[in-house]
Amino acid sequence: MRSDVARRTTRLGARTAAAAATGLLTAGLLAVGAAVPASADEPTGQTDQLWINAPIEQTLPLGGGSDGEPQSRSLNIGLSHDNDNFAVTDGRLTVDISGIAGVAEVTWPENCTPSGTTAVCGVPEVPIIGDAYGPQVHLTVRAVEGAAAGAHGRITYAAVATGGPTGSLEAPLDSFETTLTVAGGPDLSLGNVAPVKGAQPGSTHTVPFTLTNKGDDRSEGFTARLVASYGLDLVTRYPECTYRTIGGDDYAPMTEATCTFDEVLEPGESFALPEPMRVALAPHAYAERLDISVEPGNGATDLAEEDNYTMASLGAVNTADFEARGARVAGVAGETVTAELGFRNNGPAWLGNLGSGDPVALVDFTVPEGVTVTSAPEECIARTLDGNGSLPGRTGAPRYVCDLPYWTLPDTTHAFPFKLRIDRVVPDATGQVVLRPSFGSTPFPFDPDAGNNTARLVVNATSDATPAG
Repeated sequence: MRSDVARRTTRLGARTAAAAATGLLTAGLLAVGAAVPASADEPTGQTDQLWINAPIEQTLPLGGGSDGEPQSRSLNIGLSHDNDNFAVTDGRLTVDISGIAGVAEVTWPENCTPSGTTAVCGVPEVPIIGDAYGPQVHLTVRAVEGAAAGAHGRITYAAVATGGPTGSLEAPLDSFETTLTVAGGPDLSLGNVAPVKGAQPGSTHTVPFTLTNKGDDRSEGFTARLVASYGLDLVTRYPECTYRTIGGDDYAPMTEATCTFDEVLEPGESFALPEPMRVALAPHAYAERLDISVEPGNGATDLAEEDNYTMASLGAVNTADFEARGARVAGVAGETVTAELGFRNNGPAWLGNLGSGDPVALVDFTVPEGVTVTSAPEECIARTLDGNGSLPGRTGAPRYVCDLPYWTLPDTTHAFPFKLRIDRVVPDATGQVVLRPSFGSTPFPFDPDAGNNTARLVVNATSDATPAG
């Protein structure tokens, strides 16, 4: 169930360690998407669902502030819904804190109206999950005085809103809760990094690195891990770090740095790097990111791992010319021929859907008259002629939609070989090959030439001048 936004945020390089343990060559995204192509499960536009986005768990430190009192923590909860075809308003989130009696106490924000052990919090406009999403309800929680390490309790939630296909939406009951646990130890916390937008390829930028121990015990040094996307170069090199290139096959290539610092961080102390962290946008940069994570040294467990990670987002002003690739084939009736259809990124930028793992584009192929598809690539889903429905199997369909990988480098191609049986010879039989985004119908915002997003498969052309593209 979708009850934890943090678990839906994809980190770069998260699979590397697990892959090494199993002997697999993997690097890149935590979740690259489902095995079934995204095009196989397109929304109908007639359904919607309200969701509560809340942390699954939150650790509360024992006394660790300057006055020895337990430190407060932020608990951020939000409402969202699935379908942007509907406007959803008047969200009402009910928060029940009866389950944390004797464990923790809550300070309510202004948009919550408490009554006893519950409160109703208002969310006037409920967004869909996306770049503009952010939690709307910000609780402040802390362990009660005298709570012992290991004490725990649950906060539960319910929500309703106005909108959707029936005029009202309700979040699934009994599906959302946050467990609060009292514990002692170090709590390394990284500060947020403001995004950089509109930067030029080749420019250099300083990435703030703000690290504080918010726990009630010292951290005996710490380890930091940096993962830079393909269009980002790590300019500053620290002697405490080792660097390597990861990915490049099934996963996007990127640079990883693992750094070990020996400085002891007492409760409340902060750490500064020996020199500012500087990064440069490569000529092929577009939507880049630097993922930063930390963990305490000496095998200690961090009290609240959710703030052990931050991401620097750097957007470059650049373009990537996506080109559809058609083909020309010929044969006699009864013969089977192979047509390689596909895609080329003419650059200059690379593209990677590093957060979602969605394909960078879909290749939408309409089968020409007089032929039957006898074999289609596994990345391709058979569709009805209008494209609105999927068909079983991979043969004999009038249309196919194929997933490209979630990343593409400049000057690279991806081919989808289709085997076609010529049932009857139709001179200049033509099928379309169209590139389109994974979701929606908006043209690619980075593509300077939408004209070559369409190509043709021509079967039995009557003239050498008959184009395939």
